Amino acid sequence: MEQDPVLQRAQALQTSFEKANLHLVDNISRFNAPPEDGSDNEENKDPAVVAQDLAAQTSFLRKLKFRYLELNAKSKYITAIVSDIDDAAIVTAEDNKALSLVCEEKKEKLRIAKAGLAEVRANIRTLAPKVEEDYLKLKESAAKAALLRQKIIDARLALTRLRHAHPAPRLTIPAAEQRLAEQVTEMQVLTDNIEQAAKKVQSVKGNVKSGTQEIESLRAERAEAEKAVKAARVNEDDGRLVPLYDLNMASLALHKTALSIHDSQSVSENELRLTYTIRGRQISITLIFEPNTKQLATASVSGLDELGVDPSELVDSHIHTDDAHGLIAAVLAIARAAP
Repeated sequence: MEQDPVLQRAQALQTSFEKANLHLVDNISRFNAPPEDGSDNEENKDPAVVAQDLAAQTSFLRKLKFRYLELNAKSKYITAIVSDIDDAAIVTAEDNKALSLVCEEKKEKLRIAKAGLAEVRANIRTLAPKVEEDYLKLKESAAKAALLRQKIIDARLALTRLRHAHPAPRLTIPAAEQRLAEQVTEMQVLTDNIEQAAKKVQSVKGNVKSGTQEIESLRAERAEAEKAVKAARVNEDDGRLVPLYDLNMASLALHKTALSIHDSQSVSENELRLTYTIRGRQISITLIFEPNTKQLATASVSGLDELGVDPSELVDSHIHTDDAHGLIAAVLAIARAAP
């Protein structure tokens, strides 16, 4: 019995396939083995080059398979046409029905697969925004957690530095609160003292101002008296000058006693030296004015060193504001406030 020509061709193709040695699974060890000529090409080890070669070979094999199926179909078609009816393969209606049923089954499977794929795509479209939103929230939470972790580490490092900088025994919270209460009380007492001192300074400034005005009036009276004496042109032995002189000296002594002035000297046209006696201490104030503008150029204070007071800052501030009366009042207030 002769074999079917199609079967013969299939056997011939199988024989050619086996002789071609295309069993790649069996040749894995040979593929991974180094070249027989001893060359070690780095390009063969590059995955990108291997992937590119694999894609090219896969495309070539697919084309070769398609070409084979095309040639096989053509061969069957030509054989069915030119061969005798006895030798040709007989295709009956039952075969067509069977093939039709197989095609219908495959179409049904394909339709079910397409429906499942469409459902999966719809689920992906629905769930993708939610997944993205959850991903963004998770990413933000991870960033916050990393930031908090870094802050915790920084706080621990700062606490360690503080512990090294301030060894035990450390100030506790109750002790700190007690110290704060004591400081508040102390600040209140100091504030009251400052207010009292300010009031004393204001009163002393008023007294100094009134005393200065009185001195100016006495100077004016003295100038007028001198003018009157010159106008009268009396002799030195005139008895009328003695009562006036005694009255003037008594008034000047009373004024000095009221203002605690011990002595006042006009050293030059622009230099005035005042000496005060306060509680048995002598305070000397030297004022030097500019000749043309009569502004306070410089000043010096002596007698406050015994009280432990440095008057340099006080003197500089009043020189800057050109306040000679304020300087005298401040120095006298410090001397009077001292124990």
